[in-house]
Amino acid sequence: MFAYYLDLAFRSLKRNPVLTFLMVLAIAVGIGASMTTLTVMHILSGDPLPGKSAHIYYPQVDPTPADWYNKSHPLEVMDDRSAMDLWSAHRADRQALVVQSPVKVSAPGVDRPPLMLTLLATTSDFFPMFEVPFEYGSAWTPSDETGRARVAVISSDLNDKLFGGKNSVGKTLRLKDSDVRIVGVLKPWRPTPLFYDAEGGFTGNGYDTSYYAKPEDVFMPFQSALEVNDGNFFQFTCWGNGPTVPGHLENSPCLWVALWVELDSAAKADAYRAFLENYAEQQKTLGRFANTDTRMLDLMQRLDYEQVIPKNVRLQTWLAFAFLAICLFNTVGLLLAKFLRRAGEIGVRRALGASSRAIFAQCLTEAGLIGFIGGVGGWLLTMIGLWLVRRQQTPYSDLVHLDVSMFVVTFMLAIAVSLLAGALPALRASRIAPALQLKTL
Repeated sequence: MFAYYLDLAFRSLKRNPVLTFLMVLAIAVGIGASMTTLTVMHILSGDPLPGKSAHIYYPQVDPTPADWYNKSHPLEVMDDRSAMDLWSAHRADRQALVVQSPVKVSAPGVDRPPLMLTLLATTSDFFPMFEVPFEYGSAWTPSDETGRARVAVISSDLNDKLFGGKNSVGKTLRLKDSDVRIVGVLKPWRPTPLFYDAEGGFTGNGYDTSYYAKPEDVFMPFQSALEVNDGNFFQFTCWGNGPTVPGHLENSPCLWVALWVELDSAAKADAYRAFLENYAEQQKTLGRFANTDTRMLDLMQRLDYEQVIPKNVRLQTWLAFAFLAICLFNTVGLLLAKFLRRAGEIGVRRALGASSRAIFAQCLTEAGLIGFIGGVGGWLLTMIGLWLVRRQQTPYSDLVHLDVSMFVVTFMLAIAVSLLAGALPALRASRIAPALQLKTL
């Protein structure tokens, strides 16, 4: 029966090509606009560590003076003493300190001018905790950290630029004025968003797109990086007189170090929260803290708090779906006009024994066919829209693409929209009285 309805739908569409074109165009434009923005939203709102993000936490304490800043929660990052105290306690399954800074990079024997790149000072758990893939070599060891070894892990992009993509483990990299030995080269790695650097978005009022930039090109043990790139670190904020020498933030009244921890169970997370609260109470007793506020969000809660999805992307998505609703209403009107113009034909079919349910199913089949054709047009317009997004100068431009799931959603949405638009016209058509229509023939 469906094949019969489909054949009738094809014949009906051919009889009114202009009306058919207008309905397909309305659905295609609406689907193209909404799927373009929805695809961007889908990419930007993804889980950067699927299956593991619920076990990754961001602990925070508040070392700032009581009357320094009117706040209801600890600020984005910690001072180095608090971060080192918590990290040295080893209360988590894995833990990583994180600080980034700009650094001048070159390679002895490589005929290329020095590059200004970003250095990430971190600890060895960073790589297994965040599932960072390696192409060559491996991360440094905990003994490298305690011994302040001059070793580094580099990105695949930097390995391509300096060493042509060959195995560069064991070769020398020059950072600022120091030589370091490469111990690992990453595979192409692009967490979306760059979750471990997500800080300042809340204060940026949701307009910061830097979370979708590429990861750092050079990774070094925390203390080694502070020595090699001495003076080039930046504070999130300071109080009092700030650092004695700009860029030298160790033991300064400044917030500039982030700490991430991995806790494999809810019981461990509860225990770590208790440890965090005890630490804050202890520091207040010692006179170093004025506040005992603490907070520990998991990874997705942290990204939501930081508003990593730009507000303009959210706004564009809402506007696109509002436009789709307008297209939907136009399609309803066109379908209603189309079906009611066929009242005589429908009356004859009813008089020959077709039930109102059969007429309703036939009209919905025709609406669904229009939606499928509109979906093809919407898919083409979506591809054009995403191509235009990739040409924009935004950090996430190169990430935008239509994956299989969004391709399927495009057609499902197109058919769902057309069926929704066709439901009322089909219902009206199915209730046409056959006797009245036969009198007019």
